[in-house]
Amino acid sequence: MKHNHNHKNQHNHHNHHKMMIDDFKKRFWITLALTLPIILMAPMLQNLAGLTFRFPGDRWLQLAIASIIFIYGGWPFLKGLVDEIKKKQPGMMTLIALAISVAYLYSAAVVLGLQGRIFFWELASLIVIMLLGHWLEMKSVMGASNALEELANLMPSTANLLVEGNKTREVAIDDLKNGDRILVKPGEKIPADGKITEGNSRINEAMLTGESKPVSKKAGDEVFGGSINENGAVQIQVKNTGSDSYLSQVIKMVKQAQDAKSKTQNLADKAAAWLFYLALSAGIITLSAWLLAGKNFDFALERMVTVMIISCPHALGLAIPLVVAISTAESAKNGLLIRNRTAFENARKLTTVVFDKTGTLTKGKFGVSRFKSVDSQLSDEEILKLAAAVEQNSEHPIGAGILQKAQAMGLDVPEINSFEQLTGKGVSAIIDQEKIMVLSPDAVRNMDLKIPEGAFGSGDETVVFVIKNKEMAGYLALSDELRADAKTAVKMLKAKGIKVMMATGDNEQVAKAVSDALQLDHYYAEVLPEDKQKIVTDLQADGAFVAMTGDGVNDAPALAQANVGIAVGSGTDVAAETADIVLVNSNPKDIANLILFGAATYKKMMQNIWWAAGYNIVAVPLAAGVLYSAGIVLSPAVGAALMSLSTIIVAFNARLLKNKLN
Repeated sequence: MKHNHNHKNQHNHHNHHKMMIDDFKKRFWITLALTLPIILMAPMLQNLAGLTFRFPGDRWLQLAIASIIFIYGGWPFLKGLVDEIKKKQPGMMTLIALAISVAYLYSAAVVLGLQGRIFFWELASLIVIMLLGHWLEMKSVMGASNALEELANLMPSTANLLVEGNKTREVAIDDLKNGDRILVKPGEKIPADGKITEGNSRINEAMLTGESKPVSKKAGDEVFGGSINENGAVQIQVKNTGSDSYLSQVIKMVKQAQDAKSKTQNLADKAAAWLFYLALSAGIITLSAWLLAGKNFDFALERMVTVMIISCPHALGLAIPLVVAISTAESAKNGLLIRNRTAFENARKLTTVVFDKTGTLTKGKFGVSRFKSVDSQLSDEEILKLAAAVEQNSEHPIGAGILQKAQAMGLDVPEINSFEQLTGKGVSAIIDQEKIMVLSPDAVRNMDLKIPEGAFGSGDETVVFVIKNKEMAGYLALSDELRADAKTAVKMLKAKGIKVMMATGDNEQVAKAVSDALQLDHYYAEVLPEDKQKIVTDLQADGAFVAMTGDGVNDAPALAQANVGIAVGSGTDVAAETADIVLVNSNPKDIANLILFGAATYKKMMQNIWWAAGYNIVAVPLAAGVLYSAGIVLSPAVGAALMSLSTIIVAFNARLLKNKLN
């Protein structure tokens, strides 16, 4: 029931967000309508138009309309001020509320008899622009978050549960349990993660992985809930349901990434707080400076009010959150799941990328090319049978290749006991009370066993050895093809001045063959997972800023050590706690795209901060009257127009990120 609860919460959050957008939209249009008579009665605008439109009590009418605008239109900002002051964290809402309150109270005082000019037109335009800015901002964030909502809506509400042979019964997906068998017909969405037990089809996983082409799946292959079964009926054994499902974890990750604050975002928050104090200080300094310059109090007060009105750059509040929302959502749509935003933005600093080989630079689909027994008591086929038996519980691509070869030859794979994963070395199990191990060449050398003559053939082969009761029994050679996009990825990274290296547990010959084919800067062969961490540490000690790619489980120490840890692989790796970023596919081009997109995201954030801050750098001194002697004084109305332009530029600039991953 947990999944349903999460989905419901997200749905409620989505509705709440929509209601807030509708509220800002309503307040904007009503306030805009009330602003029109204020504009007609504004003395400054009448002078510009060469008109005089005065009547008895017009100031009082303006005060009445302005009071409605201030209370109704300004309410979200006044409420925000109270919330921020309670938290002792003045920010954007405090800045806006300060500006509109000063404009309203000063203008009301002028109507009541204080010498000066009224700011009702500036007050109304400021509130209208702020409401429009917030409305547009929330709409943009809502649009950017729609990928999350689309993900949540991917999961169907019911499933066809197989009962009594091949009969089906429709059940709610919340009632599915691990181990249940379900039938998915052509065109239907897959309701839960699992493994195909019968049938084959093409599965469209585009919304989950970013892979545009449907993927062929057959018995034994894993499928994810939310993907679409295109052309064949398949029976699936349920593996993960509800909040444990891949889709739920993706949604959770995207949500956490959107909510997480990066260092850049904290910079914008701090800037908003400082601007509040700056607005107060600038106002007091402006008042004092003009009084000391000999100007009368009314003039000095008017300048102070002008400075405080236009000291709130609304664009700053939009600068970072919108980029965060868009970059996270776009990344998720392309199979890039960001867990640590700061690491993602730090991609711009990378000088070195260390790739894992198997499944990343290569396809990871090993095919057995040779197998041979060196034990007179065992035939070649028996060596394959023993290796397949031990590897049947392994998730490594080498194990899958060996098992696939045995099945293709119709061999009867024996049962095993006491299966054990020997990290970085191989696997072992008990078969008929005999210990059988399938080990890497390095692990064999460490056991002081002699490697059989002719075991190593061509450079691109990976060789594993079958050890029976600590004695050499035979070997198997497997080959793995390079991924089509590997060369492109290496070229993309090198073009950016990034060194590309490879760390693999494979032997020297295989590593060199792959390195030469891809023109890598360096490679490390026969590396254990714990050695990968040392490789990263040594590179960092030499001044490198390192991204490490790995499977997120065995490579955990290296991923944690790297400046940017990237877990690559299928959905089984989604929970890799040590990685900063999880890639759904193991495509090296995705890694190159991710690094370039991280750099582009940071660039957009900094551009937006400068746009937002640039407004204040120009507007505040002009409003204070530094060019007064030259006849240049910035009015609040012009300040509000500049603010509006700044907000639009920031929003548009953030939206340009959408083109960076396509």
